[in-house]
Amino acid sequence: MDKQIATLFGIGRMRPGPGTWGSAAAILLGVALHRIGHFPLLAVATLIATVAGFWAVGRFTADMADKDRPEIVIDEVAGQWIALLFPSAGFWLMGLPASMFPYPGWLAAFAFFRLFDIWKPWIIGRADRRGDAMGVMLDDIIAGIFAGIATMIAAGIAHGVFMS
Repeated sequence: MDKQIATLFGIGRMRPGPGTWGSAAAILLGVALHRIGHFPLLAVATLIATVAGFWAVGRFTADMADKDRPEIVIDEVAGQWIALLFPSAGFWLMGLPASMFPYPGWLAAFAFFRLFDIWKPWIIGRADRRGDAMGVMLDDIIAGIFAGIATMIAAGIAHGVFMS
C-alpha cells in the first residue's frame, strides 16, 4: 500500500514530468474536494495526504539509496493541496459558495507550486538536499506554503489593480 500511496496509484510513473502529472492530478482532486465540501474538506484531505505521504515515502524508500525517486508524487499532492488551501480558505471566509472556485485561483496555485517545486529557492532547496524521506515531503510542503502566499499576493494585485 505504501508504494500505491507514494506513487499516487501509478500516476508517478507517467512520463515526462511525473511531478507535473502528480500536481495536475492533485489540482483536479483538490478542486473537486473544494466543490464537494469547501475549505474544511480540502483541509482535512490535505492533512491526511501529508501524514500518509510521510508514512508511505518512509516505508517505500526504506531500502533505497535514492529517497527522492521521480515516481514518488504524494509529496506533490500534499504541497499542491497546501497551495490550494490559500484560495480555498479565501473563498470560504468570504462566504462564497463551494461551487465558485474560478480558474485563476487554482491555476495560480498550480503554476506557483510548480515554480517553487522546480526552482527550490532558499529553505525549499535546503529541505530537498536532506536526502532522506522527510526531505522528500518537506520541500514540497514548504513549496506549497510559498505558492499559497504567492497566489494570495497575485490575487490581491489582480483584484486591487485590475478590478478597480
